Amino acid sequence: MAGHASSVVEVDGPWIHRTVSAGGTRFHVAEAGEGPLVLLLHGFPEFWWSWHNQLVSLSAAGYRVAAVDLRGYGGSDKPPRGYDLVTLAGDAAGLVRALGEANAIVVGHDWGGLLAWTMAVYHPKVVQRLAVVSAPHPLRMRQAIRSNPRGQGWATRHIFSYQVPSLPERRLIRNDAAFLGRLLHEWSGPGWPDEKTERLVRDAMQIPGTIHCALEYHRWFVRSQPRPDGIRYAHRMRTPIQVPTLQLHGSLDPCILPASAQGSGRYVEAPYRWKLIDGAGHFPHQERPRAFDTQLLGWLKDPEPER
Repeated sequence: MAGHASSVVEVDGPWIHRTVSAGGTRFHVAEAGEGPLVLLLHGFPEFWWSWHNQLVSLSAAGYRVAAVDLRGYGGSDKPPRGYDLVTLAGDAAGLVRALGEANAIVVGHDWGGLLAWTMAVYHPKVVQRLAVVSAPHPLRMRQAIRSNPRGQGWATRHIFSYQVPSLPERRLIRNDAAFLGRLLHEWSGPGWPDEKTERLVRDAMQIPGTIHCALEYHRWFVRSQPRPDGIRYAHRMRTPIQVPTLQLHGSLDPCILPASAQGSGRYVEAPYRWKLIDGAGHFPHQERPRAFDTQLLGWLKDPEPER
């Protein structure tokens, strides 16, 4: 990893930092524990640190936990292309294999959640179980924005503001990325983020190239919809998901409204569980880690999770 990126994202803790290559792209991974592999996929505007609580709790519960910096983020490579959900799902599937496993429990938050849904459709043999946090199924997300423009459409207006070139990048990291710090506060419930997390996020998003790559996720999601690649993706995503699925959501989430995330279960044929985390906003795994871990670990330990 480049020196600047490494110094920002290699935060000390009860984990190790590794660089793992998958499909010709290098990914920075924070890893802890031994046992069945749990792959943790962060969202916007964060990096692997989003999962620092779960690196501790899941490894203590008997899992091997790997929290990755997604393509374009943190200490991972920042190639000029590949920010569509199909390529990103391929990245994640390749990471599982590069970590020496045939499959993994996949847990994704926000964009990492959209990526996890996609991974379960495009690479079903690699996903043992699926847990998504603050992320509707991609087709449910599209539907919620279209059918509720004053609700979900307004809540995700930032996605549309990112469609213009260059200006959003400058705005988001201007003044030491103060705007990104405000987003964390606006999207969370009371009492979060802590000072350390806000500082780390603001620093990590100022690593050269990161903010542009992060916005390319949003640009693909909107611009691809009328294009052949977006139409093919939507058609493929109608495929029912065949692995046990847990959907966790903050009850106070102002970015992805709980009502928008509900209904994603229609795309799951396997056992499906929906749970709200009371008092949490868009980052329940960080805002209410104990309540979050109780739900996640209880579901992981259940051999036959109910619908």
